[in-house]
Amino acid sequence: MTDHALLLVNLGSPASTSVADVRSYLNQFLMDPYVIDLPWPVRRLLVSLILIKRPEQSAHAYASIWWDEGSPLVVLSRRLQQQMTAQWTQGPVELAMRYGEPSIESVLTRLAARGIKKVTLAPLYPQFADSTVTTVVEEAKRVVRDKKLAIQFSILQPFYDQPEYLDALVASAKPHLQQDFDHLLFSFHGLPERHLKKLNPGHEFDGATDCCANASPQVRATCYRGQCFSVARDFAERMGLAQGKWSVAFQSRLGRAKWIEPYTEARLEALARQGVKKLLVMCPAFVADCIETLEEIGDRGLEQFREAGGEELVLVPCLNDEEQWAVALNTLCERAPVAL
Repeated sequence: MTDHALLLVNLGSPASTSVADVRSYLNQFLMDPYVIDLPWPVRRLLVSLILIKRPEQSAHAYASIWWDEGSPLVVLSRRLQQQMTAQWTQGPVELAMRYGEPSIESVLTRLAARGIKKVTLAPLYPQFADSTVTTVVEEAKRVVRDKKLAIQFSILQPFYDQPEYLDALVASAKPHLQQDFDHLLFSFHGLPERHLKKLNPGHEFDGATDCCANASPQVRATCYRGQCFSVARDFAERMGLAQGKWSVAFQSRLGRAKWIEPYTEARLEALARQGVKKLLVMCPAFVADCIETLEEIGDRGLEQFREAGGEELVLVPCLNDEEQWAVALNTLCERAPVAL
């Protein structure tokens, strides 16, 4: 069988580190109603204000971590795509980005032109959020609808609790955790609280504990914060980490809205003040290293930790193109349900 394609989708990246390219990328990203869920006129005004200064700041940050081959996120995603071609035997393996290039539209159009009628759509996000998973799925459906493409999707579901994913995560991080260290911090990408409360209006967050420890399966299915705690807890259990040896925080806040807590910046300072000298940081919301891991944690986080009294911050690499991760991802994609 060679007529069933696999389409890996990651977030995306600016085409270059130029301010113009970063501005174009940020505009596309921030104008997505699943990212900033405000009415269009308000969103347009807010994004226009953000784009006055943010592109120059972000361009500097991208330049500090840019590789000779290009954006780390794109390069690593391409390497994973190559790994997956050896695993996925049902057809071609393609890569698209939700923002920037290659776009979901261009890749799906090309696949349809080749006569591909079945596509397994794989949003590369372990946890569920409208601003990651839903926007990828809806964009793919829009392309098929608008372009009248004869494509049937199977869709990879969030895989935060799947043994294959967790085993690959443990295997990739284990060499780093076999060294002496004082504490392991799981730093996940943050979300505004309203994104979660919109899906589960009665859900409460106390800022410190797992908000879904006693929640129903229906709530857990769409609670990003609870799924993050689940990954950390399952990882710690597999590694035999004692309570107090690890904790969870959330990074990458934007704007003045209330975001899910605890915040990574506050946690870095608190851990340093508590006497933690060597800190390991994992970022399991991402499957590929990117600006949020390499620059935000590896550079700025390190500086902040040292200024607060810490000594060494070790960024544990993401899954990237690890072979066990490719094998696990193939298994997860093979059992992805057909979209109705």
